[in-house]
Amino acid sequence: MSFLNTIWDVLWSLLLIYAFVVFIFALFAVIRDLFRDHEMNGWVKALWIILLVFVPFITVLIYVVARGRKMAERNIKDQAAAQEAAKHYIRDVAGTSASDEIAKAKALYDAGTITAQEFETLKAKSLS
Repeated sequence: MSFLNTIWDVLWSLLLIYAFVVFIFALFAVIRDLFRDHEMNGWVKALWIILLVFVPFITVLIYVVARGRKMAERNIKDQAAAQEAAKHYIRDVAGTSASDEIAKAKALYDAGTITAQEFETLKAKSLS
């Protein structure tokens, strides 16, 4: 009988640890959303933080129920902005395509800045 009690105690402890970790993730999500929301007044944010300190479980639950939709919308908007910034950064870092390089070299050749030999070298370099 002692062995079964030990197993149930371990399972109960694991369940409590899991619930605590989930709660901590939800708490940090609410805090992050509070600071991300630019429409909310500073005093209202301070009130939410005070409530989170003194009555954390109920406050997280109320916040998610009352402001969950806006929270999700802000999250989607921020993810889209981050994705767009990453695409812009990759485009800037990646440089230009081979056809752009050849067009630039052709413009330099037409302007007389480079010779035909240099144009062919740049074209071969761009295509490789």
